[in-house]
This record gives sequence, structure tokens and C-alpha cells, in this order.
Amino acid sequence: MNRAKSIQEVVLGGRAKLYELVAVARYGAGVSFSEDYKKRVRACRCLVEDFVKENRKIYGVTTGLGENVKRVIPEKEAVQYQENMILTHCTNVGEPLDAEAVRAIMFVMLLNMGSGYSGVRLELLERITEFLNRGIIPWTPSHGSVGYLGAEAHIAMVLLGRGRAYYKGKLMDGADALRCAGIEPIRLSYKEGLSLISGGTSVTALAALAVYDALNLVSTADVVASCTLEALCGNLKAFDERVMSVKSQPAQWVSASHVNKILADSEIIKKYGGQNLQDALSLRCIPQAHGAARKTIEDALTAIENELNSCDDNPIIHPSGEALSGCNCDAGFVGIESDSLCIAMGYLSKISERRTDRMLNEHVSGLPPFLVASPGENSGYMILQYSSAALLAEIRSLSHPSSVDSVPTCAFQEDYVSMGYNAALKARQVVGLAEYITGNELLAAAQASDIGKHRDCRMSGVTAEVKRAVRERAPFMENDHYISPDIEWAKELVHSGRIRAIAEESIKEMA
Repeated sequence: MNRAKSIQEVVLGGRAKLYELVAVARYGAGVSFSEDYKKRVRACRCLVEDFVKENRKIYGVTTGLGENVKRVIPEKEAVQYQENMILTHCTNVGEPLDAEAVRAIMFVMLLNMGSGYSGVRLELLERITEFLNRGIIPWTPSHGSVGYLGAEAHIAMVLLGRGRAYYKGKLMDGADALRCAGIEPIRLSYKEGLSLISGGTSVTALAALAVYDALNLVSTADVVASCTLEALCGNLKAFDERVMSVKSQPAQWVSASHVNKILADSEIIKKYGGQNLQDALSLRCIPQAHGAARKTIEDALTAIENELNSCDDNPIIHPSGEALSGCNCDAGFVGIESDSLCIAMGYLSKISERRTDRMLNEHVSGLPPFLVASPGENSGYMILQYSSAALLAEIRSLSHPSSVDSVPTCAFQEDYVSMGYNAALKARQVVGLAEYITGNELLAAAQASDIGKHRDCRMSGVTAEVKRAVRERAPFMENDHYISPDIEWAKELVHSGRIRAIAEESIKEMA
């Protein structure tokens, strides 16, 4: 995971990795093509040109779309038809996707159409790289897609010099944005309008960003839970290798190993740990709960990286000399994993919220009420738990699976749809909410370590460094103070990967 920040340029042509997508989408890495990439794109395009010359009947090229497949497009209108379909597919509505989401979609477009089975011109793909390399961000509304089409069409509009786009942070007409960036609009040719909007590129891109952050979060949760265990003087026998060895779930062993390594040098645990014969489930079930989430996230990673390296276009222009209509554009693989990701984030969050409450509750914590020295006139961290409870409720609402839904479209020609877009959209939202919940636990653990009875003992090296990071912007709460900035800072520490990175300095890579 640490590689994404350091990559300056991603060269497409081999098997793409998740961290490469993040390098481009989030950290602004440039994009270029290998000679193999260019060769396969050109070879596939030659087939499309031959098919058109031969007057072959090809879906979306010489025929209409969807139910209109039965209607032939005259050759003189076939090129204009590619642009027409972009105009009519710009149906997404609402608030726009953020810049990294749009960049991720364009990156996945390059992977999909550059696979050698799509049939677009290299010129079109080069224009998309110019958008990425020069900072053009098409204005892309976020709602209204059943699996693909809508978001992609809004991006494609800017390629034509239409629509709207951000350039250097300013929203303007697409034509003006291209002019400012020194990019010429493109005129689409055969197959290209269809290829731009076909395939689950938006679904895969949004889910990829969600799974990357989820991978970071599950390892970060191990670190934060270690801070809580130390603050509450937990019993580490629940993390013993002998306990792990009798359950055949490797993902839980990973979390247990992280906790054991983080707390290995904690004098607090050595002196006070294990005073309870058996801790509450929110403490002793950390390996199992975090492990279950980790397993689900890793399954999602596999599906999404497979999708990044697939051709999701329709029809497929196959080297055997045929245009094959199918449905690789279905977003089922990514949609189901996105729904599962929401459930995993809910699982990770519900145990984090319980640990937060456990530190605040004087009846079980052995710590001052709500982690403040003078309760009564001070609420302390009381309402921090309210925040986590509300965020968790929101995650639960969003965890109803979208992929089980289907509303027929296009006069029953598309009588089943994946709804994978909605699944990926909410997966990204859910991961963000879960980061706040973990951040709230981090705040509480830092306060508990400063106010607990065990201050005479040295913290572990990792937990001490984590607390120092928290205290950079979230001061010790002696008396009530404005807490919102503290919450945002803790969330940023989680989201940025800094908490995980602190642990990795001592216990090596966690993800």
C-alpha cells in the first residue's frame, strides 16, 4: 500500500494493480502506454475498420443500442451516431463525484479500452491520458446509473469539447477547460462512443478506491484496538498463538499477530494486563472480528484487480475476426463485493464503537467517567460515543445490498441490471463513515492513556508514537473544549494511513 504515494508514472501494458490506480487517481501520477499496449490497440482498431468496410452488422456500430439493436444505422450516419449516444446518456444527476473518483474512472477506461478487444483508436486513449496528465476533471454527477453509462457519458462529453469540467480547481465549460489545458476536442469514430460508455468502468473505479481505503482501515483498526487494549489493561491471552492455531482462519491470525507485536514492549500490559480472567467480547474478539473483515476485503481486492485487467466492453472485437455480443459489462462481480465490503465495514465499526463506549463507561472501564477529570461540569467524551452510534446506524442502513435489486430497462431488452454502481457508490461512503468511527476510538484511547491509573508505566513504542500524532492537533481534554476539529484530525490520521505507517516502522508492512 505504501507504493501508491511514491509512483510518478504508471505505464500501461502489463497487469494493472490497485495501488497503480490509487497512484493516478489520488496522488496525481502520470500515465503513459507501453509499446505492447499501443500495438494491441492498433491491431484491434484495424479489425473494426475492416468490419465497417465489409458492412457487417455489429451491435452499437451499424445497429442501434438496446432494444434498437433491430434497427440498422446507415453508414453515412454511423459516425454521428457515436456522438449522439453520448448526448443522450448524460443522465446522471446530483452532486458531482470528487476529483479522485473521476480520475479513477478515466484510468479504468484506459485499461478497459486498451485491452486489445475494444476497437477504439489509440488517439482517443491518448486524449484521456492528456486529461489525467494535465489536470482536466470532467464534471460528473454521482447519481442515476444502474451499472454504467451515466457517469462515463458525462466524462465523454468533455472529450468532445462539451459538458463541464474543472481545470485548476475552477469549474467551466468543457471547451474552455480544454482550451486552457491546450487540448483539442476529439471527433469520435466507429465504436468509440459505445466503448466510452460501455463496461463497468465507473463501478470498478469507485469500488477500487473503497477497497484500498478498507485495506488501510482494517490494519489501522488493529493499531487503534491495541491502543484501547493497553488503556484498558486487556488480557492478551486471547491473542495467544495457541488460541489462533486451532481455528483455520488465517486472517484472524494476522490481526492477533499485529496486536501482539504492537504491545510486546508495553510495561502497562506487563504490569496490569490480564487482571480480568476473561475480557469483554469487544476486547478478546478483536482477532476474529477484524479477521472476518480482512478476509472479506481481501476477497474484494481479488475481484476488483481481476476486473481492472478485463475487457468489459460489448461487443468484443476478437482477434479471431468476429465481433461478439455478450455481457462482460455486467457489474455483478464488483457489485456483490462492494455490498460485502459495506457489511465488513459495519462489522469492523460495531466492535470499534463498543470499545469506545467501554473506555467512556466508568462502570466497566476503571477510568474517570467519560474520560474527564471533573465530570458533572464537564461532559468530556460523552457525546463522542453518540457520534459513533449514529455513524454506525448510518452504515447499517447503507449495508442493505444493492446487487440484489433489479429494475428492467430498455423495453425489456435489458430486463435485468446489476445495480453494481449503487453498490460501489455506497461502499466508498461506508468506508469513510467507518474511518470516523475508528478515529473516535483513537481519540478516546489517547485520552484514556493520559488519564488512567497506569501512567507510572511506559506505553509500548507504537502506542506512544500514535498518541503523539493524535496530540499534534487534538489536545488533552482537561475541561470541555470544541471537539469537532479533534474528530476530523483523528479521521485524517486514519484515512491517510499515518497510524498504520507508525506501526509499520516497528512491525513491518501490515497490509
